[in-house]
Amino acid sequence: MVEKSKLTPVQWIEVLAKKELPAITSMASVLDKFSNDDISSIPKLSKVILYDQALSSCVLRVANGSHRASINKVTTVSRAAIMLGIHSIKNICLTSKILDGLLQSKNLAPPVYDRLMMLMANAFYAGMLARVMVPNYDESTQEEVYLAAMLYHIGETSFWSTGAELTKKLIDKADMPDGEFQKYCASMIGVSFKDLSVGLAKTWNLSDMLIKSLDHPESRTNEMKIISFANQLTSAISSPPKNKAEFDKLLTDISTLMKTDVTSLKVKIENTRTEALELLSAYDATVLESYLKPLPKSTDFNHSLPTQEVQYLNKEQALLGALQKLTQLTKNKNTINSYLSQALKDAVQIFALDRCSFWVLSGDKSQLETRLNFDSEGLPITFDCAIPINQGENVMSYALHQSNSVLINDYKHIKWRNYMTGDVERLINKGSMSITPVKIGQKEIGVITSHTFDKSRSISNETFSKLSFLFEHLNIYLNAVNTKR
Repeated sequence: MVEKSKLTPVQWIEVLAKKELPAITSMASVLDKFSNDDISSIPKLSKVILYDQALSSCVLRVANGSHRASINKVTTVSRAAIMLGIHSIKNICLTSKILDGLLQSKNLAPPVYDRLMMLMANAFYAGMLARVMVPNYDESTQEEVYLAAMLYHIGETSFWSTGAELTKKLIDKADMPDGEFQKYCASMIGVSFKDLSVGLAKTWNLSDMLIKSLDHPESRTNEMKIISFANQLTSAISSPPKNKAEFDKLLTDISTLMKTDVTSLKVKIENTRTEALELLSAYDATVLESYLKPLPKSTDFNHSLPTQEVQYLNKEQALLGALQKLTQLTKNKNTINSYLSQALKDAVQIFALDRCSFWVLSGDKSQLETRLNFDSEGLPITFDCAIPINQGENVMSYALHQSNSVLINDYKHIKWRNYMTGDVERLINKGSMSITPVKIGQKEIGVITSHTFDKSRSISNETFSKLSFLFEHLNIYLNAVNTKR
């Protein structure tokens, strides 16, 4: 596993291609030996595929997908290769190895896992959308556009898949504007994600169109525009911009290039998403399905209805009131417990939580123990519990050492596979839990957990954001109080 940060660009590419993703490198090398001539290459490539049972099954599942439905079911790889064509079969093989190789990534921190899955889903979707955007091109160009769009961000995707310690440090800055985040990562890694993509594309001897789209983005051919548009579109669908006009302009630009109207384009996008969801199953990559988002609605662009706005402002006012209470405590010599109790009590009442607890780190740092607990009415309750943190990392110890809060709405999700213990599962039970580290200066003293006990009332992202805001300010107050002593 990669642990050094300032490797040279050449070293990074070597590590990613040969040590982290060897199966992809091997498959790219195999495919490179076959020409794009159907007559001479299909029989030979079919024999190679047959030696890989998982790949053979994948090819047959893709060939028999409903979007390629025919009267007779395809039962042999050779028949599938003839039906799909050499360009398509090579792309299926490479796509299969890429998805499989990246999904095998181990020891990923949950936010790193989320970013990797999001990038993979967006890349797969971008490839399919790019192919849809060139319906009148020949098959070879369609497949080349698909591959170029799908692998446009392969450098960044490959980096996050390493699980290196550096990924855990960089992901904390992922809420920066994308351009700034890309520059920050490049300064820390020693090479830009784009240059990693170029290097991997050249190492794997992939299409000239992909390399050109990365190396010479100023080339404004329609193919280059489509590759760029497809990736912009999937990114905007995954994380809608604040300004709806920005998204509408992107749709207009794409529809103009395709010589169609926006309404028809939206239908094509949704149909492509349906096809992509089906294909993810064929590729044994159903874990990506939840990351493949539908077209955003108007409410996804931070446009609230008047009734929602009133509720939002009331919650904002309540949150402001909670901060004012913490400020009021500073006027007298209050204890740290006073600040913690006030913040926990306000949190459960403002955000309709079932319980909010402060867990203190034991003297020998072997476990986290509950110290303060408040119920849904904001009343103190008894809840004696301790979670060991010295028997291997779990989600409590993970959160303790983070700079940001952690939200768990489904503890069975694969991204938490390395962080769940029986104790933590029983704590969460069928509900949701957020965990916020409590620090005085740089010293970790414990965590705050916020709970809902009913899965139908999971903690929303909006609630999580505001909870985090409140407890971040609590940390600031605690640090200020400690400094005065």
